[in-house]
Amino acid sequence: MSNGLYGIFNSNRTADDHWGKNCFNSSFPTSLACYMLDNNIKAIYITLAVKDNKLVIEPKEISINEVFNCANKSLHDLYFSFESIYKPYQQYSFDAIDGIDLVVKDINGNYLSPLEVKLTVIPTSQTSTLSEEKWGSEIVVRSATTSYCALGMFASIKESARNVREIFEDACSSIQMWDNDYEMTHKMPLLCQAIDDFQLEYYSHQKPLLMQTLWKTQGQSPILAEQAFDIVIWSDYAFSRLFLDHSAEPAETMRRGMRASARLARCLWELSKSGKIRMVDIYRQMAFGNQTDKEFAVGGSLWRKYVTPNRIQNLALKKDIVYQIIKPGDIDRLMPERRFDQTLYFTMRGKK
Repeated sequence: MSNGLYGIFNSNRTADDHWGKNCFNSSFPTSLACYMLDNNIKAIYITLAVKDNKLVIEPKEISINEVFNCANKSLHDLYFSFESIYKPYQQYSFDAIDGIDLVVKDINGNYLSPLEVKLTVIPTSQTSTLSEEKWGSEIVVRSATTSYCALGMFASIKESARNVREIFEDACSSIQMWDNDYEMTHKMPLLCQAIDDFQLEYYSHQKPLLMQTLWKTQGQSPILAEQAFDIVIWSDYAFSRLFLDHSAEPAETMRRGMRASARLARCLWELSKSGKIRMVDIYRQMAFGNQTDKEFAVGGSLWRKYVTPNRIQNLALKKDIVYQIIKPGDIDRLMPERRFDQTLYFTMRGKK
């Protein structure tokens, strides 16, 4: 615990940085993942599968070694770079790509895995009024996440670029103005079908993208549940279904999920043609009147339709695991401005 948190021995954050307002919500999940790695506790893995030639969400389990793509390396051999660019993806964009919450490298500088990190509570205020088996968590998605989703998908199948181009050609080549609301709402069914066809063919290439750490409270109270923590990993293909699954439905104007779907189709098509795109221009141009930093949000009830394992009702780690994740006394360093900080600060501090 050289940095006050379990397993983070090498990082671009100092021991003081971890407790900052915009840092703890990614440092703590990373530390929890390190604990699960050391103790061979697998995470929930939300994946995309094909059954009867149809795309379906399939929950599995995955080891943190696979999530970090670190093989048998020890935590002392890993370097956690927060809010950093995953440089292997830079080759696919003329302009600088965004950073992502966590880039896992080894101490020799080899890039292993890019991960978006979320720290979310279960239940949400909306699902807390339902029976416990229906409790869910919320995800607010940044545009950086969907851009990494597109880049990761292409990086995994770039040798098949010619075939990918053929999949998207009919749907994409006829589009005159990618930022035209009227044209794009009418082209969405074709674009979504092209993405479906792409995923039907290449879903076996999916890999972890989003690491969602759950903390569970006793309903809407600030008190941690006995089984308080777990990690849900979303593959890039499964994550994309959060915005794809309803984007082909008729609409008078482009919704956020439709925008994310159109951007994904355009990125994959243009990458398949030239291997390099202007990522920033695509995302800036295709705003459709919405803010560009927030891509979309998924509410608790919709989230629970994708995250179906019974394990959600009985999370893998007990609340007292906090004392092994966080160095004794360091909970006092939290600034109780956010709900998770408040829960730890007021209910776990000084009890051991």
